[in-house]
Amino acid sequence: MSATAQAPTSPPAEVPFSERLKAATWGDHEAAEYHGFTRALMEGTLPLDGYTAMVAQHYFAYVALENLGRALIDDPVAGRFHQPELLRVPALVRDLEHLLGPDFRDRISPSSATRTYVARIEQMADHPEGFVAHHYTRYMGDVSGGQFIRQVAARTYDLTHEGLSFYVFDELGSLPRFRSGYRARLDSLDLTPAAADRLVRETRLAYQLNTEVLADLGRHHAPDAQGG
Repeated sequence: MSATAQAPTSPPAEVPFSERLKAATWGDHEAAEYHGFTRALMEGTLPLDGYTAMVAQHYFAYVALENLGRALIDDPVAGRFHQPELLRVPALVRDLEHLLGPDFRDRISPSSATRTYVARIEQMADHPEGFVAHHYTRYMGDVSGGQFIRQVAARTYDLTHEGLSFYVFDELGSLPRFRSGYRARLDSLDLTPAAADRLVRETRLAYQLNTEVLADLGRHHAPDAQGG
């Protein structure tokens, strides 16, 4: 070895799966987060009926997601993410009862984009890593950016707990600790390389489907947002 040659460096430590997932989907995440409809909501220019419509579309998506979660509760991959404190359907029911009344189910329907989203969630019954992808996309967003939506909606629409309970996770305790634990569960999954790749791809698709739901909401409730 010459005097100027460098000794070989040890290989870099393997990147945790949660970091790989975040990095691979960051652009898709931003596309949903900074969508025109979301900007109108965060800027306080979205009418109350737009916020209500968003809550209604959430309802259909979470019914599908949480029904699937219960069906997969004994699965060694999907079952690790079952956490009763996370379930959002009861909170969405309370919010819609406040916003639309006790007969809200007769007053709402899934948009075409939401029907596509729900159908994809239901297809994950035979793909537990795909369920994890949709679970991650929704709940990690709810306990992160969703907390900013909660603050803005409270101010814009003069809402207190009622109408905002979807974003309240008091039973989780510390949200940073929850997020850290969630990432640890992702990192500890025993996935084959092919299954890990499927989870990443499905997460990207989940963000895309969410963005399409937002685009539809924007066309109907936030025309100034220009849909994207």
